[in-house]
Amino acid sequence: MTTKNEKLSASIQELFDAGSHFGHPSRRWNPKMTEYIHSKRNGSHIINLSKTQEKLLQAVNFIESVISDGGNCMFVGTKKHAQNIIKENAERSNSLYINQRWLGGLMTNFKTIERRLERLVELEDSFAKGIIISQTKRESQKLDTERGRLNKFFSGIKEMNELPSVLYVVDIHREKIAVAEARKLNIPVVAMVDTNSDPNQVEYPIPSNDDGLRSIQLITNIITDAIISGQELYQKKQEDQLAEEAELERLEAEARNKAQEQAAKRQSNNDSSAKAEPEVKAEPEAKVEPEAKAETEVKAEPEAKAETEVKAEPEAKAEPEVKTEPK
Repeated sequence: MTTKNEKLSASIQELFDAGSHFGHPSRRWNPKMTEYIHSKRNGSHIINLSKTQEKLLQAVNFIESVISDGGNCMFVGTKKHAQNIIKENAERSNSLYINQRWLGGLMTNFKTIERRLERLVELEDSFAKGIIISQTKRESQKLDTERGRLNKFFSGIKEMNELPSVLYVVDIHREKIAVAEARKLNIPVVAMVDTNSDPNQVEYPIPSNDDGLRSIQLITNIITDAIISGQELYQKKQEDQLAEEAELERLEAEARNKAQEQAAKRQSNNDSSAKAEPEVKAEPEAKVEPEAKAETEVKAEPEAKAETEVKAEPEAKAEPEVKTEPK
């Protein structure tokens, strides 16, 4: 099977050289691993490395995708020969890790664990500032013992402020409590699964020898490379998004400035037009009509109406007095 991340995987030869094909004695096998078993040799099962490569590629693609979307991974491996590998690779990829005993409820009861993490950070800070030294020797030793115990179990998750997006587990048979908590919280698990384990307990099983040092080193290195690749993709997405936002702001600013310039230009044109119109309308001065209204004065008809006064004919009606004929 070929995938986009073949460069992050391992060849069949590399897996073979690392001893990833060695399974457990056949008397300890889990029947659910049948599809991943190639054969049996000297009483032990041999893992089909073609299946290992195929499942490893699927796991790599998944982890890179989760991390590229801003997710985070927790490494889990508490068996002695896996502890240093887990710590080194987790620190290399700036990831969370548990390489000592998994304390029950670490994820399902995270609120309680969070208080213990806060206590650890508080003690670390106090020792760094020399505050503890000012106390009595007995009290100082007691606090130092508490700090050491908390560091033993929680040093890999001091920066943890939320549940991980995915778990990477070495040996799900040993880390069954961690796997059970992840399943309960719907947190996907990528894991090295040997022939004595149930691959159906995890979403991305990688059939491989989870007891061999070189096998653990090889597969854990590849998983770590996938995480780092995902982080780089996430960083690029963030940079591209910021660049897009900056470009959008620039275009919006240009559009605003252009609109303001056009509005100012229109306003300027309107103002100049408004100022020019009163000068053109100097016509009211040309309307020397008030002088023309002298015609109304010429109409001195009221004086002509003196004719009505001339009509004093009623006084002429004094004629009846002439009738003096009876005398």
